Amino acid sequence: MKITKIQEEIFKKAALCRHFENQVYLNAKKGLIKFPIYLSSGQEYIPASISEIVRQKKIKPLLFGQHRGHSIYLSFGGKIIKLIDELYGKKSGCTYGMGGSLSIHSEKINMFGHDGFMGSNAAIGVGACFSSKKPTIIFIGDAALEEDYVLASLSWVAKKKLPILFVVEDNNFAVLTKKEDRRDWSAKKVAEAFKIKAHDINDDPVKIYKTLSKNIFKEPILINIHTSRLYWHEGAGKDSNNFFDRHLQQSKIIGPLAKKIDNKIKKNIENLWIKHSNKQ
Repeated sequence: MKITKIQEEIFKKAALCRHFENQVYLNAKKGLIKFPIYLSSGQEYIPASISEIVRQKKIKPLLFGQHRGHSIYLSFGGKIIKLIDELYGKKSGCTYGMGGSLSIHSEKINMFGHDGFMGSNAAIGVGACFSSKKPTIIFIGDAALEEDYVLASLSWVAKKKLPILFVVEDNNFAVLTKKEDRRDWSAKKVAEAFKIKAHDINDDPVKIYKTLSKNIFKEPILINIHTSRLYWHEGAGKDSNNFFDRHLQQSKIIGPLAKKIDNKIKKNIENLWIKHSNKQ
């Protein structure tokens, strides 16, 4: 299989996110991070792929992340050091040390911090898009999709034909409750009921890119992307070792180049964390 430059760039972003989160995990285990942490390991190919689409199109959308937002921030160009400082509660952090892991905010990349209410970022993001008419991406989880904030937002977006992309990072869990125990409907069918174009795919980066690259921001779109949450809902722990790891799969597809990229990024991230840990 011929590996394209786009696949390589997405892999680099995903590797950055994965090795960053590995360091968050280790530092939290050591008790060096005092905030509750919401790790995005396993889900990084979603923001990595979508950010590459908007980079190629030279679009700088408004970003409304959910509580699991480290990979969103990093994929769209947020500064690594500022996120490290944020997790240490320093004023030099991207949210001035006040947001922690939950509420990642950055004016530079147009990312607005999560307020803590599941799904409320959808309503806030829709309001921002409606007033500014700027392309907007709203990231939510499969559990947040069930909140009335989101359903009302879908209705308004459909009526006003706003340039919004709803991204459902579907890891199948609401904390620990599986989707099959919570509801009998799908994200795609609900969006289509509001006459919004909808897709239901897995987190394969090629699929994400091909699905969204032509029509992104030309009309309201909801994309439900099946993915895996490798760590606890909150904290440094694992629910199970029985999960599909997209990063390992992509490493095999890309081949020897992947190992070279991975090792270089891993070393750089580890050095940054060591440097900043010593300053705490």
